[in-house]
Amino acid sequence: LDNMPRGTICIEDIEMGMTRFVRKVITDEDIEMFSQVSTDRNPVHLDDEYAQDTIFQGRIAHGMLTAGLISAVIGEQLPGHGTIYMSQSLKFLAPVRPGDLVLAEVEVTDIIIDKRRVKLECRCMVDGKKVLVGEAMVMAPSRKFD
Repeated sequence: LDNMPRGTICIEDIEMGMTRFVRKVITDEDIEMFSQVSTDRNPVHLDDEYAQDTIFQGRIAHGMLTAGLISAVIGEQLPGHGTIYMSQSLKFLAPVRPGDLVLAEVEVTDIIIDKRRVKLECRCMVDGKKVLVGEAMVMAPSRKFD
């Protein structure tokens, strides 16, 4: 469901404004697996009855599950395999619910070639509405070193 094959774009080939994305439907199974791996068993994610009485009026996905889709784009597509995360900021704007189709997209906003650094604007959307925004700084692979 994403727009480019998996692999690597080396620092020498990265250009300003490049974008890549992945789409994924968030399932009940995804939420349960994330709960087990992260040990975050907050009932707002897992218990329908409990979640109905919250401000969300129903279950929501873990914010970091949604953010993980950004990591997938960075680690698999742009820059891709061999990329090292340096930093990531996140702002959660709206909940993601089971069954939502999330579009996670990154866009190159700065390149520091001599340090192999790439700054990426990050966003996740559901039905065209931003649910998460942020910025990542990564070290991209290079043909000279890798």
